[in-house]
Amino acid sequence: MSLFEQINDDIKAAMLAKDKVKLSALRNVKKVFLEAKTAPGANDTLSDDDAVKIILKLVKQGKDAAQIYLQQNRRDLADEELGQVQAIEAYLPKQLSTEELESELKKIIAQTGAAGTQDMGKVMGAATKALAGKAEGRIISETVKRLLSNG
Repeated sequence: MSLFEQINDDIKAAMLAKDKVKLSALRNVKKVFLEAKTAPGANDTLSDDDAVKIILKLVKQGKDAAQIYLQQNRRDLADEELGQVQAIEAYLPKQLSTEELESELKKIIAQTGAAGTQDMGKVMGAATKALAGKAEGRIISETVKRLLSNG
């Protein structure tokens, strides 16, 4: 079952369970999935890899929005946003631990032959492809920078 089909089934389950937060989050995900499927050149298809990228983007947007709400002392809106983020994060692959991420990045650094921070772009290109969906881009970037400057 594709991620798109899974979301559709879970929308029905959320309706039956009267889970408003999850239902709202999943409907938003489905809307973005449909937009991606009908975009020019998409041929009415959406791979699971593309679906994961979309979910990652939505999670990041949700966390950013919650942060802004907290800065504006709107705890109620931040909690709602974080509830939706939590509902859609369940569809992401398991996130790497700090140790697993470092191990993977050390392999990528060795493969690319990076010698210092001047090679960060080369490492980040390979790392973001290899670790897509398994770690946040910001965390990958910070870890690569630390590993290259210590290396």
